[in-house]
Amino acid sequence: MNLDLTDEQRAFADAIDDFCKREAGSREQRDALTGAGRHAHHQATYQKLADLGWLGAAVPEQYGGSGGGMVDTCLFLERIGYGMLPVGGFATSAIVAAAVQRSGSEQQKKLVLGGVTAGRTYAIAMSEPGAGSDVAALSCRAAPGPDGGYLINGQKTWCSNAHFADAILLVARTGGVPGDHEGLTMFLVPTGTPGLRISGIETMGGREVNDLYFTDCTLPADAVVGAVGGGWWQLMAGLNVERLILAGLMLGTARRAFDDTLGYIRERRQFGRPIGSFQVLRHRIADLATEIECCDLLVHRTAQLVDRDPAKVLPRESSMVKLKTTEVARETALAGMQMMGGYGYATEYDMERHVRATLVSTIYGGTSEIQRDIIGKTYGL
Repeated sequence: MNLDLTDEQRAFADAIDDFCKREAGSREQRDALTGAGRHAHHQATYQKLADLGWLGAAVPEQYGGSGGGMVDTCLFLERIGYGMLPVGGFATSAIVAAAVQRSGSEQQKKLVLGGVTAGRTYAIAMSEPGAGSDVAALSCRAAPGPDGGYLINGQKTWCSNAHFADAILLVARTGGVPGDHEGLTMFLVPTGTPGLRISGIETMGGREVNDLYFTDCTLPADAVVGAVGGGWWQLMAGLNVERLILAGLMLGTARRAFDDTLGYIRERRQFGRPIGSFQVLRHRIADLATEIECCDLLVHRTAQLVDRDPAKVLPRESSMVKLKTTEVARETALAGMQMMGGYGYATEYDMERHVRATLVSTIYGGTSEIQRDIIGKTYGL
């Protein structure tokens, strides 16, 4: 992101770039930190960012951090995405921090926002085996429990980072029936709570997501985040932040996939010359570069709109930025693999990791199909 940045923001971006190169600049370093790409988060590296004060700086002040706004957050995300820094816990932690800052109690704000700054991680659990895009269909139940608290029973799935998170922001049903938007409530659940079992799901990207099983999981009354039965509206209020966070990260990944491809086709020779000199590849590179710059503009503009009025929900803009950036990131990685040929498919190169990372980005946080549907509805369709 290069538009309208202050000298302080440019220095911040340069410092993150230097950190990424120092800590994860080589394939050997990244393999050592991630178990050869199996794990997306390395806590010791994450803790270094916290000790430098950069995790706090990456969270906007309106959401409990020390950063100047969502422009700073997107700048941070783009740089760690480009640098392939294994700190996958930040995105979900930032989403949870924003939700707690908007709706949580003072005690919850102090716990979570202070935790993010200190290097602790958080996850969010919404999806269920029978409720993915249709969040209102969720059935995980929070019934009245001992001492005014709650008993949680049910299953959640596709919960990113729960296996190393300190706590999970759970969306469960306290009233109504599956299909109702009313009756959903948010809870903050420490991962060590009795009655909660976390089971990993193996994916193309390694160990990223989990099934959560709640069996008479007892929570105190003060575990509720915001209003009982107000979870749906609290979720809607967080769409700007969630989708911008995902877009900022994928913008960095798209740029990295593009630069890796460019470096390869400049050097790879066939038929007596670099393959990048052939018109078909030049034109493909031109198209990808233009698409990435469009994403940069869209991320930057949407972040500025959120900073201008953090309380305003931007369904059209937030869906557009998530849709466009994740789709372009996927297209860039797949095109890079095609242009690199067999080397793009080989695990010794990073391109296959870019492909795995970008493929799922069009699914989580609301699929591309859901984003298009939302955008269409904002035009009265």
